[in-house]
Amino acid sequence: MEIFEPEDSRSTLFAEILLPVPIPKLFTYRVPAKLNDHVRTGQRAIVQFGDRKVLTGLIYNVHETPPKDYEAKYILEVLDEFPSVTDVQLKFFQWMADYYMCTMGEVMNAALPAGLKLSSESMVQLHPAFSLEESEHAFSEKEQMLLKRLQHDTLTYSEIAKFLGVKYIYSILKSLTGKNAIVLFEEVKEKYKPRTEKRIRLTAEMNKEEALEELFKTLSSKPKQESVVLKYLQEVPVLHDHANNKTGITKKDLLTDDISESSLHTLIKNNVFEEFEIVVPRFGFEEAHEVPVVLLSEEQQRAQGEIFKSFEQHNITLLHGITGSGKTEIYINLIKKALESDAQVLYLLPEIALTTQIVQRLKKVFGPAMGVYHSKFSDNERVEVWNGVLSGKLKFVTGVRSSVFLPFDNLGLIIIDEEHDASYKQQEPAPRYHARDAALVMAQLHHAKVLLGSATPAVETYYHAEQNKYGLVRLDKRFGDAQLPEIVLADMGEERKRKTIKGEFSGLLLKNIGEALSLKEQVIIFQNRRGYSPMVNCEDCGWVPKCVNCAVSLTYHQFRNAMVCHYCGYREALKSNCPVCTSTRITTVGYGTEKLEEELKLHFPDASVQRMDLDTTRSKTGYDSIIEQFETGQTQVLVGTQMVTKGLDFDKVSLVGVFNADRMMHFPDFRSYERAYQLITQVSGRAGRRDKKGKVVIQTSSPEHPVLTHILHHHYQEFYRREVDDRKQHSYPPFSRLIEITVKHIDKKACRDAAVMLAEQLRTHLQGVRILGPGEPMISKIRNQFLMSVLIKIPRGKSDLVQIKTIIQQHIDQVLKEKIFRNARIICDVDPV
Repeated sequence: MEIFEPEDSRSTLFAEILLPVPIPKLFTYRVPAKLNDHVRTGQRAIVQFGDRKVLTGLIYNVHETPPKDYEAKYILEVLDEFPSVTDVQLKFFQWMADYYMCTMGEVMNAALPAGLKLSSESMVQLHPAFSLEESEHAFSEKEQMLLKRLQHDTLTYSEIAKFLGVKYIYSILKSLTGKNAIVLFEEVKEKYKPRTEKRIRLTAEMNKEEALEELFKTLSSKPKQESVVLKYLQEVPVLHDHANNKTGITKKDLLTDDISESSLHTLIKNNVFEEFEIVVPRFGFEEAHEVPVVLLSEEQQRAQGEIFKSFEQHNITLLHGITGSGKTEIYINLIKKALESDAQVLYLLPEIALTTQIVQRLKKVFGPAMGVYHSKFSDNERVEVWNGVLSGKLKFVTGVRSSVFLPFDNLGLIIIDEEHDASYKQQEPAPRYHARDAALVMAQLHHAKVLLGSATPAVETYYHAEQNKYGLVRLDKRFGDAQLPEIVLADMGEERKRKTIKGEFSGLLLKNIGEALSLKEQVIIFQNRRGYSPMVNCEDCGWVPKCVNCAVSLTYHQFRNAMVCHYCGYREALKSNCPVCTSTRITTVGYGTEKLEEELKLHFPDASVQRMDLDTTRSKTGYDSIIEQFETGQTQVLVGTQMVTKGLDFDKVSLVGVFNADRMMHFPDFRSYERAYQLITQVSGRAGRRDKKGKVVIQTSSPEHPVLTHILHHHYQEFYRREVDDRKQHSYPPFSRLIEITVKHIDKKACRDAAVMLAEQLRTHLQGVRILGPGEPMISKIRNQFLMSVLIKIPRGKSDLVQIKTIIQQHIDQVLKEKIFRNARIICDVDPV
């Protein structure tokens, strides 16, 4: 005998939801029966989290096992018809959480553009059964004001606070809720809004020849309306093909000088035309032009051939090409070939400043097939790129570090330009990932090839290439007839003796700037300190203004007329009197980019001087306008921080000046020599990039320093060999892995005690690793929290990294369970830079 189940009998499904919260677990929710056939891994779902919050989560998996220790809440809504995140991405999220010692929720929060996450804001409305006149309760004046307003509107918390002029409104809301006068609820808003365009077309009834013939008979006495229809038919040839009517025409294109808008409105009213909206992309990339094929030089062709050969044996290849050798042309050729084989391509750049110039070149070649992804774009623009990659419309994306999170499904090639750059490392908040290293893992998941490009490769990268873990291709000649610049040292000690220094400018640098400007050439001045002056002090008692929240001195910014902390943003006005001794002899010490800009204008009043640093490039178009003015020659001297060192290509730059090379070299960090070599070499590469040899003037008080000697002679290999020997001796990367643990607490003693306890426990339980500290970092207090650091050195190949991380996490959790350390924050930075 067969038993038939009722038609509406369905199994109960549960979904594990990944939420953007720093909690190391997934959360189980019940799937409403009506959604049983529609839930998929990778879809976005709205769920209630706690009593009041509504969050967007990702469905991680679906099963039929209810949670054991709590009753699962229902999923409120599934937002996607198809998954927004791929299975490969979820694997990538898991790897990133494990490797960088954070939660998958933190990875998800960093990965998804804000436009794909729903915003929930508490709303307040009048209780449907409530009447102010009939209520038995007494209400305060503020409560009555609010209740009268709620008769007409539903308000958010912030709107109520503003309306009542009260900062904290919770007691009022609690009182009114207790009197059953109001209802609190969550209104969920979808952040992403597609960009739409209004268009005009003939109605379906009119899109026929007979109907149009009749229409013209009717309009014979109405010439203005007739001219609107004629103009439309001229622009949209529906008589040849009625399908042309589908996309219609924009109102702007239809309403020319002799066409009346009121006539168009009449025709819409009479059902001749209809107005409709279409979704248009936010990126106005024109179709790709048929640009001349880039003719590679013999040297570039050789390098390209070697890259293809290297890819046969290695998934990762390093292209070590000197500045100006034409790496970008090789990249373009490789991208074209990958796209021709129908694979997706990711081109990573370290800074938004770099994307500005390169995107202009790339969009001429690849047009709308290319997307651009970085933080200066709006949420909506980033969602469009995300969806473009997900749908397969965008085959090629260029972007900064967050681009590694995009939902590729057929990734064939990743190019990581300026792979040595520290900007690829995310510092705050978690995940503190390195985009280069993350991209290598992503390539592995997709079985893609990776090309790392740099004129000054990271020591670790070059070491892996030397060990044959990566392929290695060299490009040792500049493109065309360009020569490497002549590098000269301005000995500041010697110039001080001869009294040829003016301000902070050596006589040698000023002389060369003057000569370059007289020849109508351009100059770049590099100083890795923004602001007017790094420090302010009292000449009489030595007082230095400090940040109230951080253990750093304030930097003076003249254009804001304020002293600013570059760590927490605290600012105060420049004092005219010393608060300690009342002296008026308050002076600025040292030179930031702003002060150099001012001095250059005094030395060369006829020259146009522009500054490029974080302060002048905060807006979305800040980079673009500065670079455009320099490219077109409107700016003759560009003063900048390390933004100016990175891959920018200008025809007329003949001179580069480097300020304070000593400060870069003598920074207390094992990577300081490497960074100094990279920064100075990279900025030097901006000089003389065409047919004229450029010149670089480096101001230093240590002209005999070995790093400067290697820079002078363009000897990367010799620099690398010295550096790698030093690192081997002291067991630094690439011979070890580093994990830096930072303890933060508002109480200095609690901070130190927690760090000591953690370090002692790790020394007891971790064998075969070195634990340094705890000690105070260079800046021991940031945003009112004291800091202590513990550095763990793990020898490569001799230790189980996964087990070590597990032990570290266990002991961190143990420390945080102690009552006195409950308010501490303990942060792990894996592979710090």
